[in-house]
Amino acid sequence: MRNSIAVGSIHEFAGIDWRVLAVENNRALLISEKILEKRPYNVEQKGITWENCTLRRYLNDEFYNKLGAEKSAIAYTRTSNPNNQWYGTAGGNATTDKVFLLSLDEVCRYFGDSTAGLRKIRKGDYGLGDKNSPNRRAKDSSGTASCWWLRSPGGNSHSAATVDSDGGVYIGGLYVHTDSGGVRPALWLNL
Repeated sequence: MRNSIAVGSIHEFAGIDWRVLAVENNRALLISEKILEKRPYNVEQKGITWENCTLRRYLNDEFYNKLGAEKSAIAYTRTSNPNNQWYGTAGGNATTDKVFLLSLDEVCRYFGDSTAGLRKIRKGDYGLGDKNSPNRRAKDSSGTASCWWLRSPGGNSHSAATVDSDGGVYIGGLYVHTDSGGVRPALWLNL
């Protein structure tokens, strides 16, 4: 894999197909090509941020440990967790993770910027389907297009932002205990 890393390419790592989103400083940012599973952002419906949610704990413990010996190539990453700029919902403290979810800013940076259109919609709207939506669309293991979690907060502290099944960014998000949210882990791999 390390010999032919190019942005946009798909590579297998630890038995999973990953899309390369960026290559910087001898590291590659990867996101799973498919939704690997569906699970809640947090098992309990309550106000929560990425720092304390159960999905973060799962990704950096159980999921990380399933990656086998190859996991040693994954870099620790300091992730910022800004507030939701449309709703003002607190994003929480920065975290250091091996495995994480993309933020609202990152999904726009790496899959096509929709923020100009998002700023025009009213609070409570689901998001925006746009010319970049096909880039963000993801399928689960059955081949069905599905929504996937972002680590950014949604419209209130009880929700997290998502990308919906048609690829639109849903800034209001889903309630954190919703078990239909897809998981597309991201990580920085040392090259």
